[in-house]
Amino acid sequence: MVLFPVAQPWRQALLLGALVVWAVFLFGGFLFGRRNAEGTRRMPTWTRMASSCALVVAAWLWFIFTRETSVGGYALLIALGMTLGFLGDLFLAPLLPVAQPTLAGIAAFGLGHIAYLVALVSFANAHDLNAPGPRWAALAVWLLIGAAGWYFVVSRGQKATVLHWAALPYALLLASLAGVATGLALQSALFLPLAVGAALFLLSDLILAGELFAGLFFPLIGDVIWLTYGPAQALIVYSVASALRVAGVMI
Repeated sequence: MVLFPVAQPWRQALLLGALVVWAVFLFGGFLFGRRNAEGTRRMPTWTRMASSCALVVAAWLWFIFTRETSVGGYALLIALGMTLGFLGDLFLAPLLPVAQPTLAGIAAFGLGHIAYLVALVSFANAHDLNAPGPRWAALAVWLLIGAAGWYFVVSRGQKATVLHWAALPYALLLASLAGVATGLALQSALFLPLAVGAALFLLSDLILAGELFAGLFFPLIGDVIWLTYGPAQALIVYSVASALRVAGVMI
C-alpha cells in the first residue's frame, strides 16, 4: 500500500520508519516512563529529544527525495524549520549551555516558524492556492486567537518582563502559521492535516506559556505539551506528502 506519493518502496519504508520511530519514542516515553517528583510528566528527556530528532531525519529525507522536483523548495524550508524546532527543544530541555534558555528557545522556534511560513506562502502562490478571501479571513481569525491567548495566558495579572513581551510576537507568529495553513486547507483538503498540526502547535505553546509565565499546573502538564507539540511537528513535516499530491509529483 502506498501511503505517500513515492514510487520507490525503499523511500516509503524510510519515511514510514522515521514516523514509527518518532511515535515509539514519543508515546512509548509517555506509556512506560515514570512520573517525575513534580508530577508534571512521565516522558524522560531523552525520549522527547529522540522523538524530535526522528522528525528532523524525516524532514531531511523528504528534502533529499524531492530536491529535484517543484516541491524541493517547500521540503527544504520545512526541514530547516524542523531543525530549528529541535534546537529549540534542546534549549528548553535545557541541554545547551545558554544564559537564557527560554529566550533562546523562543528565538529558535520563531525562526523555525518563519521558515514554515515562507514554505507555505511560497507553495500557495506557486500553485494558485492564494485566494485572498480564505487566506486573509483565516489569518485574521487566528491572529485574534493568538493575541487573546497571549493576553489571557501570559499577560493578564502578570508583571511584564522582557520574556512576557517576547512571547507576544511569538504567539502571533504561531497564529500566523495556523492562519496560513487554514487558508490552504480551505482551498485544498489535502492540507487539512497541516492546518491541524499548526493549530496543535499554537495550543501546545499556549499551555507551555501558561506554565512558564503564569504558574499554570495540572497533572502531567509537561506530557500534554509534548502530546500536542509532537503530533503538530509530525503533521507539518509530513505535509510534504500533501504538497507532492497537489503538485502532481511522484518521487
